[in-house]
Order: sequence, then C-alpha cells, then structure tokens
Amino acid sequence: MTELEILYAKEGFTFAKHATNQYSLRFAITNDHMVLTKIVDFPLIKLIYDLNTDIYEYAHLTVINEQEATINLLMRHLFEDLGLPQRFSYLHVKKTAIDQCIQFTCTTIRSERPAQMPPDAELMPIQTMSCICRGYTNHRMECEMRVHFDDSMRVPAVAEKMVGMILFKIFKRVKQFIEDVRI
Repeated sequence: MTELEILYAKEGFTFAKHATNQYSLRFAITNDHMVLTKIVDFPLIKLIYDLNTDIYEYAHLTVINEQEATINLLMRHLFEDLGLPQRFSYLHVKKTAIDQCIQFTCTTIRSERPAQMPPDAELMPIQTMSCICRGYTNHRMECEMRVHFDDSMRVPAVAEKMVGMILFKIFKRVKQFIEDVRI
C-alpha cells in the first residue's frame, strides 16, 4: 500500500491506514483559556484512560523521570463475542519536547508480564506507537497518533473501521475534556 486510506473520519478526527499494520489518528484541540502545550505530559496519558473506563478495565502509569514512564493497560473484553482474545499493553514511554512540539514514543515491554493481567489476556503486538502534539499557537494544538503493529498482528478489514470508531470515542472524550477546562 503506497497511498493513505481514510478508514474513519468524523468531527475533525481522521483515522487512516498508511500501510499494512500502520495506522494514524489526527485531530486538533483548541482552548482559549490555557496554554495547551503545558498540559501535554504523563498525567495527560493517564487521563486518556481515566476518561474511558468503559473501554479500559485497568490502567497504571509509573513515571520513571521527566522523560520516561511505563504504562500497563488492560482493555475490556470488547470482542469476546467475536472469539477474539482480551488484550493488554505494557509500554515504555519516552517523552521529547522541542519548542512547541511534544512527542511520546512507546515501545512494548516484552521481557515481563504485569502481574495484574488475566492469564488468558494477550499482549497487544505493538511494534511502535507515537503521539506528536504540535502547538501552533498557545491555544491550538494538532495531535497525530501513529501505531505500527507487529507483522504477527492481522487486523481484518471489517475490524479496521471498528478500531477507528473506538479511537474516535476515546479521543473525542479527551478533546472535549481539555476544550471545556477553564483556568
């Protein structure tokens, strides 16, 4: 695949496929009452999961230092009726900030399994994931999240749109929360 394929677009969110097992989600956030780049930090990552308890059963963030953290997540068993396994992620997160651009780069921790994960839950085979937030003004920020799954992951075409709909739901809540904050 050499061409970007839009899988889901709604209300300023675009979920696209770049190549086999490579996806992105793009959206913008505006809030005239705060400097948005100042809130892009590890607690914001935790907020994403705290606002979506209907999708995530468990989320634990451990901040190692100002540039590193680990997070382990357990998704609710949303696709049990389809015979798909419950999934969890255990990620090492690195943060870099240059001027008005903040990037989180995540890699899967495969060397150990978090004790809180059910024995039948499977590790989400994420090769890399990144989230880049660019502040174009103090009050407007554009975000792009990219995920590249391992070659072992097979996402059926029919499921790709469902993934886009779930991501839309997750990040719409975060966007709405941030845009509604008044400081």
